[in-house]
Amino acid sequence: MGEVVFNTAMTGYQEVLTDPSYTGQLVCMTYPLIGNCGVNETDEESSGPKVSGFIVREVSEHFSSWRSSESLQAYLTRHGIVALSEIDTRALTRHIRAEGALRGAIAPAELPEAELLERIMEHPRMEGLDLARGVSTAAPYEVLAETDERFHVVAYDFGVKATSPALLAQRGCRVTVIPADTSAGEVICMEPDGLFISNGPGDPAAVDNATETVRRLADENIPVFGICLGHQLIARAFGATTFKLPFGHHGANHPVLNLDRNIVEITAQNHGFAVLRGDGDILPGAPDLRLTHVNLYDDTVEGLAHQALPVFSVQYHPEAAPGPHDSRYLFDQFIDLMVASEEK
Repeated sequence: MGEVVFNTAMTGYQEVLTDPSYTGQLVCMTYPLIGNCGVNETDEESSGPKVSGFIVREVSEHFSSWRSSESLQAYLTRHGIVALSEIDTRALTRHIRAEGALRGAIAPAELPEAELLERIMEHPRMEGLDLARGVSTAAPYEVLAETDERFHVVAYDFGVKATSPALLAQRGCRVTVIPADTSAGEVICMEPDGLFISNGPGDPAAVDNATETVRRLADENIPVFGICLGHQLIARAFGATTFKLPFGHHGANHPVLNLDRNIVEITAQNHGFAVLRGDGDILPGAPDLRLTHVNLYDDTVEGLAHQALPVFSVQYHPEAAPGPHDSRYLFDQFIDLMVASEEK
């Protein structure tokens, strides 16, 4: 059981399956053939599948890749993930676009429809759910810098994907990944050069105390970079409002306009909530924030920056796993903020 959403990525199904942001969701892939590359041990973004269920038009009976270790079917079976194939995923996607993301279930055919519908209606809606703490690490861990260590970054794990700390490590950062409920005081004691606030599932309004923590750390003039749920938490920390999108943004091909650079980035996205935008570039309730990125599908907020503090965030996934690498410059931008902070 879960919220049914669709993903428009043509590749990267293993990264989709293991993205913690999909916790509590049944993911329908719009690309018609899934599983032809099998699965491997290196493309996982977390410790196994996080989706509640998986829906595809056709699952490949054969897989072929020099990196593959098992079939998609075997992988899902081993992890106890229910999947469904041989349905019209185009019709399902059009239904979700028309009606919005809905609660649903994958169930045996012999289960009475009325009984199943009753159970679905009792299943909680995504609004008001704090799912981030359920996927966060139980204890801190470190990802060592791959080059000479330049900075120490503390990363809040609200459902972090493995590629994000890896990209920071490639840029000379030692990354300490911490549980979602770590206090601001504990973070300050770690003496970080920068703070990364990760993606994650659920409703940002339901993540207790996170906004107060983010605000306190930002006020310490620690450079802050947030993505997806982290972006929403930063926005709320400075007074902005978040809301539930009709069917969310899920895929590896969403065009976003970068207002600062006047370029269009093709981005990877996975979120069901967004930051409320007012008239023009105004973010209601958050005068200290400015708009930096806009979604070209529906004009929603895709990026923001603080007017005075070294804080910025984007709604999409710049680590792009799966997805295009147009936006990986944002990790370099984060490094530049830490360099500037160090020089003060």
